[in-house]
Amino acid sequence: MIPDRIVNYLKEHRIPFNRHWHPRAVDAQRLAASLHITGNRVAKTVVVKAGDAIWLAVLPASEIVDQEQLARVLGVDDVRMCEESEFENLFTDCEVGAEPPFGKLYGVPVCVEESLVLEDRIIFRAGSHEETLELAYEDFAVLETPTVGRFGRPAGVLPEEEISISISTTDIMA
Repeated sequence: MIPDRIVNYLKEHRIPFNRHWHPRAVDAQRLAASLHITGNRVAKTVVVKAGDAIWLAVLPASEIVDQEQLARVLGVDDVRMCEESEFENLFTDCEVGAEPPFGKLYGVPVCVEESLVLEDRIIFRAGSHEETLELAYEDFAVLETPTVGRFGRPAGVLPEEEISISISTTDIMA
């Protein structure tokens, strides 16, 4: 169940939203499948350490965080995924792994993958693995005023720096 704190936050700011119940889904892509929608519309929240600060990185379920790109977007030297022990005291009313993208509510800055800006409506976890929230991206942006940038990449695709192509003279002569 979505914590009352989150529902009240949206109501206080007059943000219209829909609640969706679904079978328990821990993985964001499975959540998208259970709702019969594309993973591009399901936004997942990843808790990261960027420099000395904890941030919420919000991106499509079909993508993973490119840590080097996110560091560039945030203007820090490095970004890494947080261990649960680093943020367990922030989201005490939420199930672990179902952290909501409402950074202002929890005192954490938010960065959104720019591809989500193109979505009219987004669906995301809000403290529960069995219920999601859906709202207009524009309402989310007004509420959270996130930093927006390109930092997501499809799972299984290496960052550009890790891709190398070697061609030997034998290949050229063949």
